[in-house]
Amino acid sequence: MKELRCPHCNTVFNVDESDFAALLNQVKNSEFEHELSRRLHEIEQTQQAKSQLQLQQLQAQIQQAEQQKQIAVMEVRQKATESYMRLDAQLKAAQEQVQYYKDLKLRQSTKMVGETLEIHCSTLFNQLLRPIMPNAYFEKDNEVVGGTKGDFVFRDKSEDGIEYVSIMFEMKNENDDTASKHKNEDFLAKLDSDRKKKNCEYAVLVSMLEPDSELYNGGIVDMSHRFEKMYVIRPQFFIPLITLLCQANKKSLDTRRELAQVKEQQVDVTDFEDKLAAFQDAFGKHVLSAHKNYEEAIRQIDTSIRNLEKVKEALTTSANQLRLANNNAMDLSVKKLTYGNPTMKAMFDEAKKKKEEE
Repeated sequence: MKELRCPHCNTVFNVDESDFAALLNQVKNSEFEHELSRRLHEIEQTQQAKSQLQLQQLQAQIQQAEQQKQIAVMEVRQKATESYMRLDAQLKAAQEQVQYYKDLKLRQSTKMVGETLEIHCSTLFNQLLRPIMPNAYFEKDNEVVGGTKGDFVFRDKSEDGIEYVSIMFEMKNENDDTASKHKNEDFLAKLDSDRKKKNCEYAVLVSMLEPDSELYNGGIVDMSHRFEKMYVIRPQFFIPLITLLCQANKKSLDTRRELAQVKEQQVDVTDFEDKLAAFQDAFGKHVLSAHKNYEEAIRQIDTSIRNLEKVKEALTTSANQLRLANNNAMDLSVKKLTYGNPTMKAMFDEAKKKKEEE
């Protein structure tokens, strides 16, 4: 038996084992259901809070994306408007310039049309580029090479004297009422030849020919697929093209400096090799001449030796003859001289007798 006390009235009562187990299960089941209900409620509240937070975050992201979209649309519209306005301004300027040249050509002869285009480009250069490129060379090409010449030559150097860009210019224009119309293509081969003759890196045709061509009216036309480093432009692109080529070629200054140093070293080596070759040639000639003189001297020495041998032989023969003569003289006596000569014997005997008497 188990004693239980009521928590409210403090009454003590007894229960058997089976009743106690049943009461204990009842209490446990009740607490479990209560705890389970409480946990489920907490989980539900937590999930609702998380869902609410995610929803708020998603709404914030959607709102932010919408704002960015509106900003991007506004930027695109603004850029499009600016581009349109810029293109419209360029188109109007180009139309005005075309009209200007058309009006100008109507008032001038064919010769003056071409000269005026040259003057126009020269004036643009002196007004816009000369102040910022004081070391640049831009002059009429007056030197005829191979029967031809260009119109203008442009060159510029770095502060240390390295030429980094050079352009041969040809300016072409004609009246609208000219009977035989020319095309830009007609002048490209000559321009390329003039570029090479004057040792220029680029060739540029500034042209008002083919005024209705969309290709040439559209901007700078690269003709490098036909002729190396060649461009065809309208007069309004004269200054921009020079600026672009100068900026692009300035990036290669370091390489050009190294190339110039290598060329100077090659010139020094070539000069040294030329001097060495000249020295070797002169030295060889001197050696050949000395060798010939040496052989002649040897030949003369050999001749002299042979002559001296002959003299020696003659002197030896003479010495032998003198020795024999001396021997013969030493062997000569009165007896030998008077032998067989009674007269001489009598004379020698008489001379001997007189000597003894004295």
